[in-house]
Amino acid sequence: MSVEPLVSILIPAFNVEAWLAQTLESALAQTWQNIEIIIVDDGSTDNTLSVAKTFASSKVKVISQENSGQSASENHAFQEAQGDFIEYLDADDLLAPDKIERQIRLLGDSNSEFVASGEWARFYQSPDEALFIPQPLWADMSPIDWLICAWENHLMMHGAAWLIPRHIAERAGNWNEKLSLINDFDYFSRILLNSKGVKFCQGARTYYRSGNSNSLSGSKSRRAWESAFLALELGTSNLLAKEDSPRTRHACATVFQRFIYEVYPDAPDLQKIAQDKVQKFGGSELQASGGPMFKLLSSCLGWQTAKKMQRFVYQFGYAKAAVGWKFFRFRDRSSYLLKESKFSKENG
Repeated sequence: MSVEPLVSILIPAFNVEAWLAQTLESALAQTWQNIEIIIVDDGSTDNTLSVAKTFASSKVKVISQENSGQSASENHAFQEAQGDFIEYLDADDLLAPDKIERQIRLLGDSNSEFVASGEWARFYQSPDEALFIPQPLWADMSPIDWLICAWENHLMMHGAAWLIPRHIAERAGNWNEKLSLINDFDYFSRILLNSKGVKFCQGARTYYRSGNSNSLSGSKSRRAWESAFLALELGTSNLLAKEDSPRTRHACATVFQRFIYEVYPDAPDLQKIAQDKVQKFGGSELQASGGPMFKLLSSCLGWQTAKKMQRFVYQFGYAKAAVGWKFFRFRDRSSYLLKESKFSKENG
């Protein structure tokens, strides 16, 4: 390559003062030096903007906007970007130093019709905790095969793992600003379907922070469920517009069946619409999943009851759940003894 392509690293930021500096340091440490970093502070109420401004330089542009949501921040950053490649990076995730360079070498140049994916792993406190365990998506695939594999098996490739030639991002269009929860389900399905496929880059590593209480992915409000449902509608429509076949329809049915399990017992109206979609697409064999206790309760009481009990444990803690369990056992035993006493009196 005679002229090194410019890579735009786009970082939406909202109330991430505790993690932003580490994220920016990982971006600035890239062995691929021809980069620009664009941070869009989305009306943070903590010191996120102040932290971002300490990194402002010829390579780091800091933008402040009124709170408009992550999708609007992504779009704002992209509008400012000058790069030949686009690297999306959440403000609490990390890049390995050679992540971008490895992916550019693999794609060849910014005229590539492929997008690059990479290895990723979760961490909570330190990236040293991350375990890079291969999964089925860590392979070269066509766009449709990749989406089917991801949706059928509930797998993901978080946003920072991708490197996207700019012209593919332009064809795919903007992030949908109506979406909050799983907005990437729609966006990255369009990215993939506007490419010739995915090239998996061995050794190109990213670190996905989990356990962040401010994370958008953890939101369970009514608005969040509505966003998730709309994202699923858009993403599945994107796939079916490219290939409407038994295999793609089954993958779409599975997506909505999983949504039913995840949203229960909230939003019964959305559950009903999702169930109609599952039937329209031909049905799914997907079963509700959970740990050993969930599976045991499901087999005895049904997945709906097991889900309610699981929700109780998450909300009130295991100690209160144990007290509740003892109460139910006491109530059931008391009822049994009462029936026995009544039976004895009636039968002499």
